[in-house]
Amino acid sequence: MMFDSQLKTPVAFIIFKRPHTTERVFEAIRQAKPTKLFVIADGPRGDRPDEVEKSEATRAIIERVDWECEVLKNYSEINLGCAKRLPSGLDWVFNQVEEAIVLEDDCLPHPTFFPFCQDLLEKYRYDERIGTIVGQNVQFGRKRTEYSYYFSVYNRCWGWATWRRAWQYFDFDMKLWPEIKERQFLKDILINPTAVRYWHELFEDTYQRHINTVWDYQWTFTCWLRSQLSIVPNVNLISNIGFGNDATHSTGTKGSFIKKYAAMPVEAISFPLKHPPFMIRDLKSDLFMQKTFFFEDNPLRIIKEAIKKKLKRR
Repeated sequence: MMFDSQLKTPVAFIIFKRPHTTERVFEAIRQAKPTKLFVIADGPRGDRPDEVEKSEATRAIIERVDWECEVLKNYSEINLGCAKRLPSGLDWVFNQVEEAIVLEDDCLPHPTFFPFCQDLLEKYRYDERIGTIVGQNVQFGRKRTEYSYYFSVYNRCWGWATWRRAWQYFDFDMKLWPEIKERQFLKDILINPTAVRYWHELFEDTYQRHINTVWDYQWTFTCWLRSQLSIVPNVNLISNIGFGNDATHSTGTKGSFIKKYAAMPVEAISFPLKHPPFMIRDLKSDLFMQKTFFFEDNPLRIIKEAIKKKLKRR
């Protein structure tokens, strides 16, 4: 599906050292032709000499912008790590614009992902009940609604969009976690006891820095503190093409997770969008996602368990 006009919404593009995936995602951005492109790049790690060349090759792709576009770059010369680089980069973005579409270098979008985000960023611009618009649908063809999208308590970082009004509350240190834990508020948010135990453990490990390579758990926590929902398309609009040896979190990951979620097929969403006349969390889809995406061979869960085992040995 082609659109005649340029994308008016700014795009934030996070890159690092993978020119092969970056090139494919860049080409998708190039087809959308955003009028403003923010590029966030981490620096190469000092103990990996090959990353200097890879980082340079990746950044060189951005020089191929050949449409009318303001390109703004935030390149770190030292390695900050994923946990710090992405939030600091988005702070920089939202200090300049009110809303943005966010893509990492391994999240390949369907062309309709861009107008989907743009339309909904406008529709819910001032609605504090919504924190995030996501592009990833992991219901595997299960249609949860006759509308174009539904509402979820879960946000995902594989292609998403948000507003300054939501991002301004992001707290990497999760300072309110001790109070939320003590008052057991996760029970009110998640309802399902298994989900409560799972996220309680994740948040505790993140707060204690037992998991120190992520930022998206903190983002989920931020949205839950404000009782905000995510918008999820009724079809999948994002394909993660980054699993493999060059990945940060899923290096060498095997098992059912990679078979299910690596390079998932995408399909077009129809326009004009059919908006639901209500704003209610789709509990059935959330329970399905909790059971499959978060429980079954999730690489981040595997990493977390490995870290915990190492800590126990000390």
